Order: sequence, then C-alpha cells, then structure tokens
Amino acid sequence: MPFSPTYLPYRQTNSFSSIVLDYVEGNETLKPFYEHSVDITGIKNAIEQRKQFSTYRQLLVDHLEKQYKGMAVDAKLQQNIDSLLQENTFTITTAHQPNIFTGHLYFIYKILHAIKLAEQLRQELPGNHFVPVYYMGSEDADLEELGEVTIEGKKYTWHTNQTGAVGRMKIDKAFIELITAIEGQLLVKPEGKEIMDMVRFVYTLDKTIEQATFEFVHRLFADYGLVILLPDSAALKRAFLPIVQKELKEQFSNKAVEATVQQFPEQYKVQAAGREINLFWLEDNSRERIEAEGTGFKVLREKYDAGTFIQMIEADPRKISPNVILRPVFQEMILPNIAFIGGGGELAYWLELKKVFNEAAVPFPVLVLRNSFLIVDKKAAGTIASLGMTATDFFAPAEALLQRIVEKHSANQLDLTKEKEQLQQLYKSIQAIAGKTDSTLKQHVDALHTQATKKISQLEKKIYRAEKRKFEAQQRQIAAVKELLYPGGTLQERVDNLLPWYALHGRSFIELLYSNSLALQQQFCLLESEGHG
Repeated sequence: MPFSPTYLPYRQTNSFSSIVLDYVEGNETLKPFYEHSVDITGIKNAIEQRKQFSTYRQLLVDHLEKQYKGMAVDAKLQQNIDSLLQENTFTITTAHQPNIFTGHLYFIYKILHAIKLAEQLRQELPGNHFVPVYYMGSEDADLEELGEVTIEGKKYTWHTNQTGAVGRMKIDKAFIELITAIEGQLLVKPEGKEIMDMVRFVYTLDKTIEQATFEFVHRLFADYGLVILLPDSAALKRAFLPIVQKELKEQFSNKAVEATVQQFPEQYKVQAAGREINLFWLEDNSRERIEAEGTGFKVLREKYDAGTFIQMIEADPRKISPNVILRPVFQEMILPNIAFIGGGGELAYWLELKKVFNEAAVPFPVLVLRNSFLIVDKKAAGTIASLGMTATDFFAPAEALLQRIVEKHSANQLDLTKEKEQLQQLYKSIQAIAGKTDSTLKQHVDALHTQATKKISQLEKKIYRAEKRKFEAQQRQIAAVKELLYPGGTLQERVDNLLPWYALHGRSFIELLYSNSLALQQQFCLLESEGHG
C-alpha cells in the first residue's frame, strides 16, 4: 500500500481554531496557561517535576494486572506494565471515550501518536523508560455522540433505552443488529472478514461497552505495547478521595477555572467553564450532578449532610465520577505521566486547568496536539492529477478551485479589470470637463462612475458564470474529491471510521499510520496514494 507523506503547517489546512494554531506556533499570549514547551527540553522538565511527586505505582500495576487477567498479553506489553513499578518509567497518555467501533479516525491517530512519542523518547532519553497509555473515558454519558459511527458516508446509530455512563452500558440485540448491518457493507472488501470477525468476537451480548472497547483496542494495538487503562475502579478512585474531599469542602476547581477564565485572552473561546462542584454521582444507569446544599450536598433530589455524604463515597468510591475539569487531575494523579496527547478541543480546555493542577498539587504534563492525517486514496489522487492540481490545493474552497480551472483553460476573456481602469480614466476626463462648468457636478460624475463600475462588475460575474457552465465535469470531480477529503465540510478524520479502511487494507493501514506518525514535530500529514497516473 504505497502512500507518500507530505507534512504541512497546521495553519495551511484552514481547518483548526486560532487557539490551536497559536499554541503549536508558540504564541506568547498562551504561555502563562501551560507549564512545558513541546520539545525535548519540555519533556525533561516534566520528568523532573514528576520525580518530585509520589505516584501510586504499585496500586496502578496491581489494577492493570487485574484488568488484563485472562487476556493474551505479549512480552512487550507485559514488560511495559511491569516497568511502571520503576521510578524511571513515565507514561505518554492519550484519552478518549469508548465510542462504538472506535468512532472517528482520530481515535486511532491519537493512540498511534502516543506510541510513536514513547518510542522516540526511549531512544532520545535512554536513562528512562516510556510507556504509551490509552486512558478510557468510559464514564461519559453522551450516548448521542458515542453511539454513532459513519461507514463510507452512511451513518449507523445504536438505539438503546439504556442510560448513564456509556462504558457501563451493555451490548444488546440492537447493537448486534448494528454489527450485522455494517457487515453487509464491509464483507465485500478484501480484509472485511478479518475486521468484522474481530468486531463479532469482542462485541458480544451483555458485555459492557467499556470491556468490549478495551478488548477491541487491545487487539488492534497490543503488538505496539499499548497499555489501556480503565479508570472506573474503586481502588484507583480511592486514591483520588483526598482531591474529592477538597473539591466537596472548598469547590476549589471552579474557583481556579474562574480565575483563569478572567485572565484568558479575549480572542479565544472558553471551552469548559465547569460547575460549582466538578464531580458527578455515578450509578449503573445514571450520572448526576452533585450540588452544594447549605453545609451538605444534594444528589437526585436527595439531601445529605457533609459527613454522611463523604462516608457514602468512602464506602464506594466508584460512585464518584470527575467531570471534564477534574478528570485530567485524576488521570495525572494515578499515572506517572509526563505528556498528554489531545485534539484541538481537548488542548483548549487543558489550557484552562493549570491553576486547578496547582491547587491539587499534581504535576501538569507537556500538552501535545495529536497527529492529524488526510488520506487521499488512489481514485481521488488520480482525479486530482487529472485536474492538474495537487492534494494540498484542496485545502482551498471548492469554488476557488473551480475558478482556477476556468481561468486557466477558458479561451475567452473573463476579467474586466483593464476595462474598469479605462472606464475610470474616462470618468476622470468627464469630471474635468463638467467641473469647469459647475464644480458641484463633480459629485454627480462620481456617482455615475460608481454606478457604472457596479454594473460592469455584475456583468463580469455573469460572464464567469456562463463560462463556468462549460466546466461542469470538473466541478463534479472537485465536489467528489472534496466529499472524500472533507465529508460534510469537515476534515475526514472527524467523520470517517477505521472499519472501512481496515476492511480495504488490513493491518497494513495501521502500520502505514504508525510509520508516518510524528512525535513532537506538530505538523499535519497528508498521505497520498502513489501510482495513480
């Protein structure tokens, strides 16, 4: 599967927010909101800070051993798990919810980025060991987002009556029917049977979404030594209880975020304002807000005094679920982490959390924007070449691309700039003549000039539209390529799913992405199929 990579600055893609672009370009306005630079110096500084923090290494390894019990664990993964007991081992972490069938392509991209960065740091800092970790945000309750997947332009939705944390939901008959429908679309592909057999094996009736996602991601990435962490655990959450108690008593995280938001540059949109208490109460079928009520707390319309409520949490720590503000603190507290790899939206809200981490006395990691890929398949690459363009041209709007083709290939004059300049000279001459008779007529001549120029511009647009109709075939070709690269007007990675790409190329698709993944370079990768000519 020969593909050639082209690496570009993110700004050139016209697809990322100003805060992301300014962050990767090192804009001074954002420097007060993070701790470390995205380079080897930043990594070294993060390691030094992490060494000063006592990490629950034995607790973490005990949890992972229990979590992986009964799973096939090869030597590389076992070595990574065992190494977490060593003080010179650090993690490179990415996090994501358990979207069904891994959701969007960027789910895969961020995991491979963590693996690649860990591998590079092992080579550059040989006195340390680095372990890639996928932290599963299985307590997310947004089924509308997590329960949808798009396969080659067709959207599939899991319709279930279950509520609460998606990770705790169970695979039901409706989910199995979803697999059957997707199978009908993908079994015709060269490697369709391989990937759908894998899906059938891991997504079985009555298994939780958390467990099925764990098994699926494990099968995809175990060979790379990826450690998957399921944090919805009583033992791990018990270690988090001091932060939970601080939050309940002081509501410290909300105050820290509010202070940051007040200082945040006005040109950026606030991503996560948070709540007075940034914790949820988690039951098997619900994830509800915890609210302060006098000196106590209220959950599900029930009121508790502070002492009773804290006793309930201590009795069953799994009842507590940190939200978007405190989840990163929990993650960094239980992992010996030095770098977090996230998408643009994730990094935007992490930039609001530095004061929260300071209040919690937990080290803040290096923030790395996850890798992005745009995959141009053989058919699209051939179409682009036939249009006399390159794949990078397609970051421009479709109308601008068509205009280039029309202007390049039209035999007729489409631009009336020269004629407008001649018109301007004509009206200047008329204005001089009229002004000699009555100086007030100059304004009238100006108005006539403006009106005439406007009419000529309208005519120019009509000439272009008429000529454009001769290029309807090229217009359709541009639209088809745009829909592949930007389905629905957004980047391919934010819509497409792994399954059809795997069904077409097999495991070599993951190997292709891994081999072209960057570590700390922070550039966009365009992968274009070769041999299309």
